[in-house]
Amino acid sequence: MPNQSVKRILILEESAALTPALLATIQKRASEGPTQFRVVVTNPAPAEIHMLHPERHAKAAEAELTLHAALPQIEVAAGGKVIGTVSVRHDPMDAIEDVIFNEPIDEIILSVTTHTIARWLHQDLQARLKHHDLPVTTIQPEAHA
Repeated sequence: MPNQSVKRILILEESAALTPALLATIQKRASEGPTQFRVVVTNPAPAEIHMLHPERHAKAAEAELTLHAALPQIEVAAGGKVIGTVSVRHDPMDAIEDVIFNEPIDEIILSVTTHTIARWLHQDLQARLKHHDLPVTTIQPEAHA
């Protein structure tokens, strides 16, 4: 019997806050076969703050604590170890591209708020990711508390 390859899934999260919908999606993907999950949280500092500004690092450190507190629950849903990081990037597209240009990814799960006007103009994250030819699953904004 040939070895089943591991599916590599990138999860982009805005706030490192868990939702039942996100955990259910992770659990469903894990049940489909061997899966490696990487959770990336966008930097919560406002985009206009310079990359070297102390506030940017302080906000990233806070998000890191929240992410590390959430990882045990994510790992239970995933059925194993999960890689979790806070991006230096504020923009979700930049955070995603930092990962997919440096490691193989088979699917992207977005747990982010989609603004209606961006969706109308096809400038939402899902539309912007189409050129990468990766399946993209979006956790519905209603799932965010």
